[in-house]
Amino acid sequence: MGAGRLYAAVAAGGFRRYATYRAATAAGVFTNTVFGLVLVYTYLALWDERPQLGGYDQAQAVTYVWLGQALLAAVAIGGGGFEDELMERIRTGDVAIDLYRPADLQAWWLAADLGRAGFQLLGRGVLPFASGALVFEVALPGDPLAWVAFVVAVALGMLVSFGIRYLVALSAFWLMDGTGVVQMAWLAGVFCSGMLLPLNVFPGELGEVVRALPWSSLLQAPADVLLGKADPLPVFAFQAAWAVALLAAGRLVQSAATRRVVVQGG
Repeated sequence: MGAGRLYAAVAAGGFRRYATYRAATAAGVFTNTVFGLVLVYTYLALWDERPQLGGYDQAQAVTYVWLGQALLAAVAIGGGGFEDELMERIRTGDVAIDLYRPADLQAWWLAADLGRAGFQLLGRGVLPFASGALVFEVALPGDPLAWVAFVVAVALGMLVSFGIRYLVALSAFWLMDGTGVVQMAWLAGVFCSGMLLPLNVFPGELGEVVRALPWSSLLQAPADVLLGKADPLPVFAFQAAWAVALLAAGRLVQSAATRRVVVQGG
């Protein structure tokens, strides 16, 4: 089997694996919908006081909320992807078996995570977004190219998300307990992705900093592309640059970790 077919099979396996968790998916849809409702009414009250806050009108702000709920699990803003499993395999030493596979460790987990993300987007993201669009006034583009650009931005956001979480998972090679790193990454993801508030709302230098961080690729960037608040090409370039940088960093850390396993006799 060629490398491309192998990783395609791994991605398909990741999709099927999460598709079997029907109860968890239904619970996730319910949770995202309820949390979306809470955020929408909070946003409506805030935008009543500050119209055009962050450059969004009220319909765009509501759309932003439901986009966040649609992408929350797909780009793993709060974690919940492969990282816990990989960290456990590192802790137990089972990762040594993974390193003997005729497949690259990083590419294997990337393929599996993209399969997971694809299912979460379809299985857990579409229904809350559609429900919100039916109940509230939203601002959706009529141009099909805007939707194509949005899909590209989401795909690049998935790569950036993987790059961040892969580095978090590899920290287990050096830490006895990676819980603290996971929690810090979770907090950074929720705050710096724009999950709580659009990053455009953040004032001054704080806003400039959070928009320059990789987490802005997860939600803020795709949302601005769909809402017509940003030119897609510079957004793609920004996301791609972070994806390449993070994947390259993951490759370097993986190389160092592999040498560590060999030195220890793994």
